[in-house]
Amino acid sequence: MPEGDTVFLAGKRMHDALAGKTLTRGELRHPRFAALDLAGLDVLRVRTYGKHMFTHFSDGNSLRSHFRMDGAWHLYRPGERWRRPGHQARAVFEVADRQAIGFALHDLEFVPTERENELIAHLGPDLLAEDFDAAEAVRRLTADPSRPIGIALLDQRVMAGVGNLYRAEVCFLLRVLPTAPVSSVDAERAVALSRKLLQANQWRPEQSTTGDLRVQHYVFERTGRPCLRCGTRVRSDEIESRFVYFCPKCQSD
Repeated sequence: MPEGDTVFLAGKRMHDALAGKTLTRGELRHPRFAALDLAGLDVLRVRTYGKHMFTHFSDGNSLRSHFRMDGAWHLYRPGERWRRPGHQARAVFEVADRQAIGFALHDLEFVPTERENELIAHLGPDLLAEDFDAAEAVRRLTADPSRPIGIALLDQRVMAGVGNLYRAEVCFLLRVLPTAPVSSVDAERAVALSRKLLQANQWRPEQSTTGDLRVQHYVFERTGRPCLRCGTRVRSDEIESRFVYFCPKCQSD
């Protein structure tokens, strides 16, 4: 599943490509929106919140899209070949000089812009928001002290933006196993690390938690490879059907 920084960067690129321009083509390829034609509308703004993207239109409505596991927005020049098959396209937006194609977007909502926040009201603070509320994120994280930290970090109701990659790396940097209870963790540091790692990568497609793009991650997807800190083989396991990665020596309960 894309992390919050991936969605943030996609949103910024979409905003730069479309904002202030008129759609010459605006299709939503979903049965619920079969009769909806957005051509002729101006794109006012594209913003993101956690893993949600909102595209604002001049008719007072917004399109909410969520990437889930395999969704993505691609930008193309006119006539450029798409990098994914056409049958995966769920949204096709064109302006004079760009195409924006939304592939495999399972969650689409078209709502009045004034009501779009209702769709994300259940979420915790957005880790990449300028006005990020760290105290509220800590409060939500510690609300269930017995909950495994690896589960709590992925819960978008706690704070919005952490995915499996940052879950693994934050636990490593905290030196705790993903199964450790929240009560055993420095919650303020967990929140600060989550925000710091996402901010470090929000303006680039590469995601490095080590500070080195040659070896980008400490444990994420490094099963069987040596830990960068101690040399012990990195291990992986499953929590609630999601893989977790950890160093059995550096991380402990």
